[in-house]
Amino acid sequence: MIWFALQKLLGLVATLLVAAAITFIALDLLPGDTARFILGINATPESVEALREQLGLNAPALERFFTWLRGMFVGDFGMSYTQREPVAGLIAGRLGVTLPLTFFAMILSAGIGLPIGILAARKRGSAVDTGLMTLSQLGVAVPNFWFGMLLVLLFAVTLRWLPPGGFVPWGDNVFGALGSLILPSFALALPQAAILARVMRTALVDVQSSDYIRTARAKGLTMSEAVWRHGVRNAMLPVLTILGLQFAYLVAGTVIVENVFYLPGLGRLIFDAISARDLILVRSSVMILIVAVIGTMFLTELAYGWVDPRLRARRDE
Repeated sequence: MIWFALQKLLGLVATLLVAAAITFIALDLLPGDTARFILGINATPESVEALREQLGLNAPALERFFTWLRGMFVGDFGMSYTQREPVAGLIAGRLGVTLPLTFFAMILSAGIGLPIGILAARKRGSAVDTGLMTLSQLGVAVPNFWFGMLLVLLFAVTLRWLPPGGFVPWGDNVFGALGSLILPSFALALPQAAILARVMRTALVDVQSSDYIRTARAKGLTMSEAVWRHGVRNAMLPVLTILGLQFAYLVAGTVIVENVFYLPGLGRLIFDAISARDLILVRSSVMILIVAVIGTMFLTELAYGWVDPRLRARRDE
């Protein structure tokens, strides 16, 4: 298991380096001059050149890349071009919203999708199965921001149970902060729960026709006991894949959902930084999201090795 984890860790580091290079190049090739954008169209060439020198934009691209990369390793992301504050501090302040939002959405996605998928598989071919899969198809088709608007209309405008948007700081009121994240979390989670339910149902249906399930039934176990004791763990392999990928979708979805609900999270910070052409803030924020996604995929790979020992055995040979 140790060698298996080391191999995956080396792959994670290599992937992060490639992702950093691609992110830097993609943003560096964007048309336009950041210094002129900041100063406006009436700025003199001398003032634009002075600002470019002050921001370090005149340095060669390779030098700027390695300076940025070295800074990330020590936690120094540089200074925001527009806000003139440390990028690390700006990102850290927004993670207090984005991380709980993504975490809650992940829990809701698994908590809703897995039981629905298991129930649909156990009731395969029945009206319950058909109804649940129809709802899941609807959940896959509807985007998360549309779910968000529907939730606001129902629970905020009509019932007045929850706030329609905004965020109460954690230090002011913990329960108010949690209340601010309920609707956005459901808006993020519902489409992913629908996908998870369909994958779980398909995996369990395939498992129920397996030889080892029939053997367990022959030994006296009921179908429910055989599925819970032997089937669910094997069905979790494709589900783990979806869970790992879902984290990436949830992180990407925060950019839209945080703007819909006016949440001061990392997604909204990236949106505002793009609008202001604050490339160093965009670059560093995107890398934080990339690290979170790739780190989650790394943990998913380790979970594969724990669930299926055959994967560890192949790596250790």
